[in-house]
Amino acid sequence: MLKKRDLLESPVLFDLMSHPDVFPYVRHKCYSSDEFYFLTRQTLEAEESGELISRTILDEWHQPIGTINLFDIQDNTGFLATWIGKPYHGKGYNQVAKDAFFLELFFELNIEAVFMKIRKTNIRSQKAAEKLSYCIKANELYEDVYNYINEKEDVFDLYVITKNQYEFHYYRTADADEHAQEA
Repeated sequence: MLKKRDLLESPVLFDLMSHPDVFPYVRHKCYSSDEFYFLTRQTLEAEESGELISRTILDEWHQPIGTINLFDIQDNTGFLATWIGKPYHGKGYNQVAKDAFFLELFFELNIEAVFMKIRKTNIRSQKAAEKLSYCIKANELYEDVYNYINEKEDVFDLYVITKNQYEFHYYRTADADEHAQEA
């Protein structure tokens, strides 16, 4: 489940983000709860101006467990950044959050492509991306974007999810669910 970000969740999210298994992979690192609160306020302002889209990931009890964001929006494309607190790793929240976010991005907000830059050393995130049937490694397909993200040093692989790929996946899955219910 997702919801729009708000300032009240900042202390809980800061605690989750600070875990050593999460912190190295967070895009905007904060070293105090106050700093995280200020960053959240900036994020809300940036979303209002169309620079990014940010949501809080919730568990089944509606408690904040992480964030999912689309940064650097240009020409109906942007870069995905997701993190989930360590206690929630491996419990399926990542997939559910991505599906809800992609539905919103592609069907409501007219985003055409979502890029993911994943550190070549971040095996957990690479495996998560490769599990998505609608996600492709795009180092060669979008060579200009790949070169841009590795301008200083070759540390990232590039993945892309296009609206067409996601729509195909979504409708194929919906058709399979419908046929299963009929059987």
